[in-house]
Amino acid sequence: MVAVAFGQERQKIILDTDLGDDIDDAFSFVQALSSEKFEILGICMGYANTPDRSRIALKMLYQAGLDTVPIYVGRKTSNSPTVQSVWAEDFYLLQPQEQPAAEFIVETLNTYPGEVVLFTVGPVTNMKDVVELDPNALSNAKHIYSMFGAFTDETRTEWNVVADIEASQAFTTHTNNNISYSGVEVASVQWRKDKTNEMDTINTPLTVAVMELRDIWDQNTPWKNPTLFDCTALAMFLWPELFETRDVFMYVDDAGHTIIEEDKEPNCEIAVSIDEDEFSKRLMDLYWAQNYRRDDFICLSTVVIGGGKVIPRRGTFDQYTAVELTATANENWV
Repeated sequence: MVAVAFGQERQKIILDTDLGDDIDDAFSFVQALSSEKFEILGICMGYANTPDRSRIALKMLYQAGLDTVPIYVGRKTSNSPTVQSVWAEDFYLLQPQEQPAAEFIVETLNTYPGEVVLFTVGPVTNMKDVVELDPNALSNAKHIYSMFGAFTDETRTEWNVVADIEASQAFTTHTNNNISYSGVEVASVQWRKDKTNEMDTINTPLTVAVMELRDIWDQNTPWKNPTLFDCTALAMFLWPELFETRDVFMYVDDAGHTIIEEDKEPNCEIAVSIDEDEFSKRLMDLYWAQNYRRDDFICLSTVVIGGGKVIPRRGTFDQYTAVELTATANENWV
């Protein structure tokens, strides 16, 4: 179980993510794991090639020694590989839970009514499946925080909504005014280029994994600087004082627009501004605070073999014990 400071009560959470496409999911995945405020009941893979996504998550957890954090796989809606799937395509040392993600979410929310915070940071396909299993389940969440929607320009659509419009409509109509949205306008906080060197300096399995995934993302997308969309949804719970919000009535139309109707009774909360500087600082502080790693994992960037230092591309962690490293000392590790 993820560690926590003595005497601090943790908040039960579920994270629903589409890890493996845009890189912000990896940043928010590590954000959730790094916070001592969270008791992670499960992390759910949603939308498209969910088994691919689960292998990325499981490899990250394995390298960090967090094998007990359960991964649940949502309904697979595509056979296409995720952008970052190559990073974990041969990883099978851990397996996801057998229970489907939607069943897990329903069971957990109904077992702990009013106790579990649910974060959604991807298309909400799993939420549609939750609603079909139990239309009242989402109302049992203590609160829901979602990276979802575009609220200042109603002609604009946002990916997590438009990727599965039917699911988005089911999701937004089956909450009980217990939901907060970080829309794309507020969530578009840019990763600062100086933070890349800082992440390399942290050099723990989780931060190394994020930066390796970021390298793959760089090679496969036209956007060379990450935007930390998903991290803002978690930040709304972790650091609410960094946000200005307002209560509104919102619905999703058939084209995937998130429409606000000012004359109706509010059914949700939306973020309208964020303190970007303080958000970026606190996020980096979280990454610095964690140091999860396996006892039997070695950072190859610091291992000396045969009198010479191993120099991987970026502090790669791999599945070698000290004995295995000694036995392969004469191989070319550069």
